[in-house]
Parts: sequence; C-alpha cells; structure tokens
Amino acid sequence: MTKRIFWHIFVVAVIVLVASVAMIVGALYEYYSSQYISQLKNEAVYISQGMEENNNYLKNLHNKTDNTRITWINSSGAVLYDNTADAAKMENHSNREEFVEAMTSGQGESIRYSKTLSEDTIYYATKLSNGTVLRVSSTKHSLLALVYGMLRYIILILLCAIALSAFLAYSVSKRIVRPLNELDFDYPEEAVTYEELSPMLARISKQNKQIHAQMAELERKQHEFSTIIENMKEGLLIVDKKTDILSYNTSAINLLGASESVKNKSALTLNRSGSFRKAIELSLSGQHNEQTMFYGGRTYKLMSNPVYEKAQVVGAIIIIMDVSEKEEREKLRREFTANVSHELKTPLTSISGYAEIIKNGIAKPEDTKNFAANIYEESQRLIMLIEDIIKLSQLDENTTLFEKQEVNLADIAESVCARLKPEADKKRVSIELDAQKLSVSGVYKILDEMVYNLVDNAIKYNIDGGRVKVKIENNNTGVMLSVEDSGIGIAADEADRVFERFYRVDKSHSKEITGTGLGLSIVKHAAIYHDAKISLSSKLGAGTKVSIQFKQV
Repeated sequence: MTKRIFWHIFVVAVIVLVASVAMIVGALYEYYSSQYISQLKNEAVYISQGMEENNNYLKNLHNKTDNTRITWINSSGAVLYDNTADAAKMENHSNREEFVEAMTSGQGESIRYSKTLSEDTIYYATKLSNGTVLRVSSTKHSLLALVYGMLRYIILILLCAIALSAFLAYSVSKRIVRPLNELDFDYPEEAVTYEELSPMLARISKQNKQIHAQMAELERKQHEFSTIIENMKEGLLIVDKKTDILSYNTSAINLLGASESVKNKSALTLNRSGSFRKAIELSLSGQHNEQTMFYGGRTYKLMSNPVYEKAQVVGAIIIIMDVSEKEEREKLRREFTANVSHELKTPLTSISGYAEIIKNGIAKPEDTKNFAANIYEESQRLIMLIEDIIKLSQLDENTTLFEKQEVNLADIAESVCARLKPEADKKRVSIELDAQKLSVSGVYKILDEMVYNLVDNAIKYNIDGGRVKVKIENNNTGVMLSVEDSGIGIAADEADRVFERFYRVDKSHSKEITGTGLGLSIVKHAAIYHDAKISLSSKLGAGTKVSIQFKQV
C-alpha cells in the first residue's frame, strides 16, 4: 500500500511539475513576445518622429541600431531604404501583411518563422504623414529554440524537482500509512486515525466482538467435549479415511497400551489384532459393526461407525469398551447356574428315588424309617442351599431389611464356638477363643452368619486333632476378627477363588464335606455390606487364616 501511494503521489507531482514548467515557459515566451512588439512600436515612433523633423535622420541613424532592421517603403511597395540590405535590389513589399495593414489602418504587424534559423521575425509598420511606410523588425528565438537553449537548466530543475517530489512523496506516503500500520485491530475503537475510517473501524470492532463471543462459545464447547471424552471409561478414536488418528482420549491410549504421541499416526499401528483391523476397515467401507477383541488378558468390545460428509465416508469413530468384568460375571453366572443346578439336582434325585421306592411299595417296613430320614436330610440340605442363595442375593442387591446397630463381636464369637463345639469334637479339633469385648456397627444376624461360616469352614477343612483359633482385637484402624486353622491349607493359585460361589478347594473330599459351598461367598458379601476388608493368607498343608478388618464404631 505504501508503494502504491508513493507512486501515485510521485507521478502526479511529476506531471504537475512538467505541466507547470511548460506553462511557465509558454507564458514567458508570450510575455517577452509582447515586450518585443512594444519595443518595436516605441522604436518605430521615435524613428518616425525623427524622419518627420529631419529628412537625413535615417542616414544619421545608419549603423547605430543593434539588432533592429529598419525599412522605408513608398506607397507602391518599393523599398526606399533598408539598413541591412541594398534597397535597389530588394523586391516589392506591397503584398507584405504588415505593409498592407499599415496602408489601410495606419499601422500593422506580423510574425514570420524561419525554419532554417529556428527564429521568429517580428515586423511592425507605421504609415508616415507623407504616405510612405516605416517598418522596423527584429528577430527573436522561437519557443522551440528558447526551450532548447534553456534545456540544460530545465533538465537540472526537473531533476531537482523530481528528487524533491520523490522525497516528499515517500514522506507523505509513510505519514499516510503510519496510522493504518499502527492500528490495533483487537481494539480498533481506541485508534486515533482518519475520520473517514471511523465507520470501517466501528464495523471491525463489532465483528471483533462477535468473533470473540463465537470463539469463547467454541472454546467452551471444545472444553466440554474434551472434558467428557477424557472422563469416559470407554476409549474413543477418530480416524480419517486413511486410518490416521485425528483425535483420541486417554482411555483409548491406556486400553490399547499405546504411547501418548499417536496423533496423525495410523490407528492400525496401535493394535495388530484382526478384530481391531476389521472394525476399522468395515466402518471405512460404510458399515456399522461390533467386534470382540482379546488383548493383554482382557476382553474388549469394539463399536465402529462410519463418518459421512456429502454421502462420502471421510472417517470413522471407534469406541473401545473393556468388558472383561462383564464377561467374567457372565462366566460366573453360567458357572453359578450350573453349580446351583447340580447342587439342587443331587438332593432332589435322592428324595425322588427314596420317594419312588416307598410309593411303589418296594421298601421293606423296617427300611421306611431310614428312607424317611434320608428324605428329611436331603430336604434340609435343599432348604439350607436355597436359604444361602437368598442371603447372597440380598447381600448382592443390598436389600436386607435389617438396620445396623452396635454389635459386640465377642458375644457372637462365643455363641458360634459353643454351637460348633460338638462338630469340632467329632473331628477332635480344639477351638481357642481370644476375644476382646469390642463392638462394631452392623446387623447381628449377618455378622453371626459370617463368624459361623468362618469357624465352620475352619473345622471342616481341618485335620484330625487340629486346632482353630478365633481372635478379636483392637488395632490402629479398628476391630480385627481373624479365624486361623491348622488344616489342609490352600494352594497359591486357588487363594483368589475360594470366595467364589460353590468353589471347593478339596474336590476329592467334596462328597465327604457337607455344606452348600456358599459359605465363604456369604462371608465376602457380608464384609462388603459392612464396609469391612477381608484378607486371606494360607499355605498348602499348613493351615489358613482369614481376617476381617472392621472400622471403629
């Protein structure tokens, strides 16, 4: 812009300068031409007066004039006298313009141009009282000759003027543009500049406010979107049609075990599994699809959708969900269903068999009592199993109808040990109770079931002549209940599974050991219900210790 302003000003200045010089030269030429004519008139007046007074005036005047030519012409146009040429040899002047005008009106003038000399000759003629005509003439340079003669000075003046014009044009253009360059377009209303720019600056200010408001809204929405996707447990990947990653969240990186610098890299480099590749390829072909992927011992569900722009697929969105726990729960549900079916089928088969024998009259009268006892025992086993399943369901869904209160654990432990002493005596297992009188906040019935199951398991899985130690003590974080036995112990690879429903450590003796197989599972869920932490330590062949840490009342 500065260059354009500079050149406009400079060209205008040069044009004005050249035009001014031309007009000045022309005006000077006209001025000096009129001066020449006036001078010739005055000179003609003086000479004519001299001739009127003295007939020999022209002879005396001969050779006294400088550049003025004097010619005396009679009324017929013949030259009587000329101070620069022989009058007798000169042609008749009756047709000369200035002579004709002088004869007619008393005076005349004309200018004739000589191409050879590039000069103008000015003629002035006046009619004398005796009818003759006196003509004076003088030469002067033509306008072209005048310009040519002054050309050196004109060029010098023009060069100086052009240099000055360039300097002034540069200074003025800089001064014009400076306020524009110093404009703060963030705050145009505060700018001190040309009044003509005020409407434009006002519009810019208004547009700035609109843009700032729109940018703030976009940033707010972007922040909301980033916050949402960053707090998603599910992984999110957005890829273009070349599979390059456009956007992602931290969960996707963590789930796939990739590095942080994955943007603009191909999504296919994150995972080499066939299901991951298939999910991306199908979505980029325009198909919504769901895939299951196994990676790092975990199970993932991939949901992939194509992204369209004007009916063309331009990318895909892939959502990655860790469904390992869900799959594990589903597996446990299937196992639970199978175990429940098995546990229910066994006593029901016995009951049905005994009942069928009695019904058909096959049983002897003396065996009926034993069959009835077996039916009763199996039915009690069914009732216990169903009751345990109901307890687990209530603890799972936290739907117990009991209110928590302050319960003394020592009293519960004493009661449980007393109830299980006969069972312990059968296996010659001794029970040792070391219980401080400490209370916890909980449901008495559930806590009693918890302690009962722990002590009962310690007796069942003990050895003949073994021991069980029940201890209740106060530590730094609350009340600790522990049940330790000297039984068969648990292998390290099975320690995490003993709290699963129907899981038995000693499968070879499962027929001999009575119970529903839900005892420790009930203990685990009861601990969760009371916001307590359960831990197990065991060594195969050296016994097991189960500890439950309660919070202080």
